[in-house]
Amino acid sequence: MKQVRVQQGDFDLSTEVARLRADDPRVGAVVSFVGAVRDMNDGASVAEMELEHYPGMTEQSLVRIVDQACARWPLSGALVIHRVGPLLPMEQIVLVACSAAHRGEAFAACEFIIDYLKTDAPFWKKEQTPDGARWVDARVTDDAAMAKWASP
Repeated sequence: MKQVRVQQGDFDLSTEVARLRADDPRVGAVVSFVGAVRDMNDGASVAEMELEHYPGMTEQSLVRIVDQACARWPLSGALVIHRVGPLLPMEQIVLVACSAAHRGEAFAACEFIIDYLKTDAPFWKKEQTPDGARWVDARVTDDAAMAKWASP
């Protein structure tokens, strides 16, 4: 099962993981990553984060990232759910989950997907801080994390 969803509503981790491994006796491991809104970023308090995207283009980008992971590792399933719209601190932003026969493949694929999502998926984040709204810039650490996946 490969699935990508971009949505405003929240998601339930237990339900999504159960769906990912449902009725598949080959699954020996499920690895998940949940990203959440922090209340601080770059030294400023964050009251709200708004995520914007290009409908259609964003989903296609996420599908390409998942397809790349499935080509690298023998996955039974891969799931990406990314929220858009206004979000408050502690709210969930993103879920990446991968299932496989063994944990190594599931861990690697999950990390690969989130690393590529952070750099290649067309999402834009705007934070509300005490000094007003500001767009969140790309991080050098995200580019460095993605670089480790480049083929030699």
